[in-house]
Amino acid sequence: MQRSKIFVKKTKKGSVLKVVREHYLRDDIWCGSKTCDVCLQQAAILEESPELESNLCRQPHYIVTDTNVVLHQMDILEVPVIKNVIILQTVLEEVRHRSAPAYKRIKDILTIRDKHFYTFTNEHHKDTYVERQPGESANDRNDRAIRMATSWYQEHLDIKIVLVTDDMENKEKAKKDGLTAYTVSEYVKSLSDSPELMDKLALRTSDKTTGGKAKFPEHLPLSEIQRGIKSGNYMQGSFQASRDNYLEANVSVHGSEKFDMVLIQGSHNLNRAVHGDVVAIQLLSESEWSCPSSLVLTETEKEEEEDTPNKENILKEKKSQVPKQPTGKVVGIIKRNWRQYCGILQPSLIKESTKHLFIPTERRIHKIRIETRQAKTLEGQRIIVCIDSWPRNSRYPLGHFVRALGAVGDKATENEVLLLEHDVPHTPFSQSVLSCLPEMPWRITEEDSKRRMDLRHLDICSVDPPGCTDIDDALHCREMDDGNIEVGVHIADVSHFIRPGTAIDKEAAKRGTTVYLIDKRIDMVPELLSSNLCSLRCKEDRLAFSVLWVLSQEAKIIDVKFTKSIICSRVSLTYAEAQMIIDDKNRTDAIAKSLRGLNRLAKLLKKQRIESGALTLASPEVRFHIDSETHDPIDVQSKELRDTNSMVEEFMLLANISVAEEIFREFPNCAMLRRHPEPPPSNFEPIIKAAQSKGLQLNVDTGKDLAVSLNDAQLADNPYFNTMLRILTTRCMMQALYFCSGMLPEADFKHYGLATRIYTHFTSPIRRYSDVIVHRLLAVSIGADASYPELTEKKKTHALCFNLNFRHRMAQYAGRASVGLHTQLFFKTRVIDEDGYVLFVRKNALHVLIPKYGLEGMVFLTDEKKRSPFTYDEQESIQRCGDVEIGVFDHVVVQVSIDRSNVQHQKLVLRLVQPEIPGFSVPSSGPPSAKKMRMDTS
Repeated sequence: MQRSKIFVKKTKKGSVLKVVREHYLRDDIWCGSKTCDVCLQQAAILEESPELESNLCRQPHYIVTDTNVVLHQMDILEVPVIKNVIILQTVLEEVRHRSAPAYKRIKDILTIRDKHFYTFTNEHHKDTYVERQPGESANDRNDRAIRMATSWYQEHLDIKIVLVTDDMENKEKAKKDGLTAYTVSEYVKSLSDSPELMDKLALRTSDKTTGGKAKFPEHLPLSEIQRGIKSGNYMQGSFQASRDNYLEANVSVHGSEKFDMVLIQGSHNLNRAVHGDVVAIQLLSESEWSCPSSLVLTETEKEEEEDTPNKENILKEKKSQVPKQPTGKVVGIIKRNWRQYCGILQPSLIKESTKHLFIPTERRIHKIRIETRQAKTLEGQRIIVCIDSWPRNSRYPLGHFVRALGAVGDKATENEVLLLEHDVPHTPFSQSVLSCLPEMPWRITEEDSKRRMDLRHLDICSVDPPGCTDIDDALHCREMDDGNIEVGVHIADVSHFIRPGTAIDKEAAKRGTTVYLIDKRIDMVPELLSSNLCSLRCKEDRLAFSVLWVLSQEAKIIDVKFTKSIICSRVSLTYAEAQMIIDDKNRTDAIAKSLRGLNRLAKLLKKQRIESGALTLASPEVRFHIDSETHDPIDVQSKELRDTNSMVEEFMLLANISVAEEIFREFPNCAMLRRHPEPPPSNFEPIIKAAQSKGLQLNVDTGKDLAVSLNDAQLADNPYFNTMLRILTTRCMMQALYFCSGMLPEADFKHYGLATRIYTHFTSPIRRYSDVIVHRLLAVSIGADASYPELTEKKKTHALCFNLNFRHRMAQYAGRASVGLHTQLFFKTRVIDEDGYVLFVRKNALHVLIPKYGLEGMVFLTDEKKRSPFTYDEQESIQRCGDVEIGVFDHVVVQVSIDRSNVQHQKLVLRLVQPEIPGFSVPSSGPPSAKKMRMDTS
């Protein structure tokens, strides 16, 4: 059956266009139930005798949900006990348009066979399709379509159908039509065998408003916000809560030439915005502008309601001679970006209470008030909670319990927390992905050999960290008869195994990158590829993508060639082993000559880069030694960087630059490149001020000026000073980003840190999906592979870059969190004095770096009663106590230990040992172990 809808619309040019939309209706769409003997269905999904016990509906029944249930009660639908649910096409389409995360979750549930969820295409069934009536809203039409489909099922099957809806009007209309309808709350309460489901209910705001005076201003309606943004009265931006001060945030303003960032201070002005939300803000008058507080403020577990106003008064204290910045207030929420949060339960002091507070792991998220009857069970557990709403009369957002992860302090649980908190996809690869892998035993075919350059005669080797199994790259170097030098960088040809549009390609694109934790690796591609077929293991033939240069003796590029190849690495070396070969004068074999040649050329290349203005920055890096039985850290060492680290890095950079030039030449509108924007001058203010405190001047006009200034910044009495200055400079940098060449002017392509006009990522396709795309572009440009539509569509490349940037950033954060977790595990049974250096001076704390552990933390300068023996000089950024002064870069000795005062919330604490402050410093537990620190020589 065919139905047509005809209407006319006016185009931009003023002409009138007649539009005919055809809608086909069928009578052969089956119902999906095993009880049905009418429909000619191939594989029924709904069970013949549903066993869900409900006090409201005791006979076997199927459930039909409306759109709001799927949008807001997904945690209920995901519970194993909820089965035999009919998801209508009307609901599925509406969810797809309103929430991508909810749509993905419901689609995932539909694939679980044991759940017996069935999609019924009611919009194309002749008996369930409904036309929108004149004057009827789209929402009312959809509700009517849901009731119509429910009614059809009730008549079609000899089994009870229950409509579950939180729309009271829809529920009442359903009852008038003779249907059985309940709210989610009513239905869940009726499941007497599953009382724990009540904790997972996301209650509607109207259900949770409990009276009491308003604590926050009312949010403006979206229509008024849109008018205000259009008129310029309001601005739109991303809300970024502070990690150090819960009463402070910044809003990154979208599309404003005048304001990039606006400061928000005080709970009233923050107005219930949550980190990640898109908000509407209004600027305060210039006389009310402020500057970021030097206070470190955290929501303490025992904090009382009246504590917040006292802390806000401290924020308002006059700040002399400190430049103020644009300051505003949140007037409305444009888009909530809430997610599931990991953390711990803070049980109520009232024994019988079911209302408790949840403390998120992420410091930028407020405590969340939840209702649960399992408080005793959940104590000492890491749990997941969702936010449902934040009414004006509640100090905290309101949410619901989702599930427990495991015991606090358990390593597997804590690893799961950091993966979830950083949105790292870590489920096992699906069968559809694994089916894309080649059959074993795998070997290079005759066809592969014909289409590739055979380089197996070359003395190629790889140089990697110890224990590396995903070997992306290998190198060779040899003298040519004409006196020039041939150098090759050989990269695993991952794109040979991952073909466009396959399940494995889509999974790799979603994951974006391999995530490296201290004790595990979350692969972007299955292990058969990452650690075997794509890994350039020694003495095994492997497919590669090679960059071959002819270089002069002065490391100038004479020629470059790109080719698909077959290689056989002679040896897999660690950085230490390669360094020993280079240093061993008795070694004169081909590999030793190759390494020495590479090392000499790398030093020339690095010199050229630095002369062009490339920056040499620093970040504290450590290596943990893990107990083979307990898997807990037993020792920590600083990573030692050798010439061989720099040698590999220089040739990877050279390969990336050469490939970037090639793919941009061939694909000027769709090349995937990587840029590093130049930081605005304001970003450098902290390091300029820090250097001035030591009598040094930094010139930051250009990258070259900054590089020279950093090289010259030395203090004879503090050998670690230059390293700390470079660490701080790293934090002034902008984030490097993937981008599509057709979306930006060429002037914006440059990579500030590397001082190169163009750059990309080519050298790590096993662990970065960006490199897979670059391999495909390069292969097409040299005629080694065919193109495909998505590769040359700049909008799709732009969208892909957005995901890759997010995944790359989250992988970095997860890696740092893993270091933090293992540091905490290391100190679980230790109290150690360590050498540290002050990175920042706050009003009530010192921000200290402990190089040995790559650890940063706060040494708070106040006691429990908020008293401090120190006087803070904000202008000089110094804390004084008597004759003792502590400023930026100063050396201190701190005691590192675990605070066990709260069993379920143990945390790392730093206490000052030296300089000695009577009545404040703690006694030494022994000489700082940093003095006995061993350097990593493996």
